[in-house]
Amino acid sequence: MFRLLTEPWGLVLIAIALVHFFRRRPDTFWLWIIIFGGWLGSLVYIFVEVLPDFSLLGDSFQSLNRGKRIRELVSLVRDNPSAGNYEELADMYLDQKKYSQAKDCYDRAISARTDSPHPFYRRAICEIELGEYPAAVKDLEGVVAKEPEYDFLRAPALLAHAYANTGNAEKARQLFAAVVQTSTSSETYYNYALFLQGQGRKEEAKQWAQKLLDKKYSMPAYLRRRERPWFWKAKLLLKRLQ
Repeated sequence: MFRLLTEPWGLVLIAIALVHFFRRRPDTFWLWIIIFGGWLGSLVYIFVEVLPDFSLLGDSFQSLNRGKRIRELVSLVRDNPSAGNYEELADMYLDQKKYSQAKDCYDRAISARTDSPHPFYRRAICEIELGEYPAAVKDLEGVVAKEPEYDFLRAPALLAHAYANTGNAEKARQLFAAVVQTSTSSETYYNYALFLQGQGRKEEAKQWAQKLLDKKYSMPAYLRRRERPWFWKAKLLLKRLQ
């Protein structure tokens, strides 16, 4: 067993650990454990960090199912280009982060008679991801006017972010200040910290980036894994603010 782990299998364990580390970005101390601990440190890392990530494989299976459903809907809208079919197809594209295709489908699904905030809100998410902030402002203003706390305050938080990226700093400031009184969203904290940085308020930006990082200590493990991208972004922002 020792020979297997110190020869080719040892290298395989180290490679698996390093690939996972650079993709998932857990706490930095793990990198030193892998490097200095060799195969044994890598084995510990795999048990503690890699194996629990298999709980996220459900997302991969859902992605496969969405791909199948997308193909069905693409065929369906050719024969029946109804608003409902286009909206469902748009939702599927959005879940797969295909923002341009999703936005095009939301455009087709939305008509003068559409009164549900859902397609406007989700189209605004696509517009933000595509950097089309003025269009996102228009959609999100309509959503927030109807339901001020839509999607657990994510809608007004994204509207504040869109304001910040269209030069409307005062509206962004007011809306962010109101939302962060209640919201604990990592996305909102990060966007608020970015806004504060852009306003030259570096100390406050540091505080909100740190507040985002502090959340992980009270989170259950499965949530910490899902929130890792935001923790990594917050760490990079703090480094830039030093």
